[in-house]
Amino acid sequence: MTSLPEPSAIKLGLVIDLDLCVGCQACVVNCKEWNTSGYGAPLSDDNAYGANPNGAWLNRVHAFEAGDAEDAKTVHFPKSCLHCEDAPCVTACPTGASFKRAEDGIVLVNEDWCIGCGLCAWSCPYGAREMDPVEGVMKKCTLCVDRIYNDNLPKEDQIPACVRTCPTNARHFGDLGDPNSDVSKLVSARDGFDLLPEQKTKPVNKYLPPRPRRQKDETPMSLVAMAEAQNPKGFWKWMDATLDRLG
Repeated sequence: MTSLPEPSAIKLGLVIDLDLCVGCQACVVNCKEWNTSGYGAPLSDDNAYGANPNGAWLNRVHAFEAGDAEDAKTVHFPKSCLHCEDAPCVTACPTGASFKRAEDGIVLVNEDWCIGCGLCAWSCPYGAREMDPVEGVMKKCTLCVDRIYNDNLPKEDQIPACVRTCPTNARHFGDLGDPNSDVSKLVSARDGFDLLPEQKTKPVNKYLPPRPRRQKDETPMSLVAMAEAQNPKGFWKWMDATLDRLG
């Protein structure tokens, strides 16, 4: 079985804002595109246009219905490898193919050593491992390690593909081992949480909970009263200023 390195000072990972994710799947698609042409074997698709399509995806977005009646809402929940500090997928690997980098905490798979036994997938409590149906090896999120250290890319592109492509800025990347980093401050300010903390895997990636909805104002609205107000607000303030300018 594979041993874990000593915990690294640098802990690169993602912070995902569940309040902003709209489930558009842009992160899923861009992840697939980048990693299909990345450092490992391509992310294959088997029978993609047939009755039983199959394929390897490193990032998925699930949708859940939460709440009742007026409080009902849809929560979009992105999920990929969480690069756990105590990663059971690493210690379960019989060949050393699954490993955790000592320098930044990223969990990777050496596909040349992977025998496709699936033990890492069985041990992962998050279901974040994917068996490639064509290559016969295990695949997982790499945090786009071939992007974040690539000095041939513009600085703004040296982040994971999913973060770069998110249209709502729901995904953030950085060093969660540094309490003064932007991502750490975001987690602190928004009460970021671990996924399944009871599993004691110490995931590096964090989630930001949806914000509570604003309470509905039950005060009756009168357009006449708003128009006659001494200090109009909103539309009526704009209308009042416009009429003043017109003389």
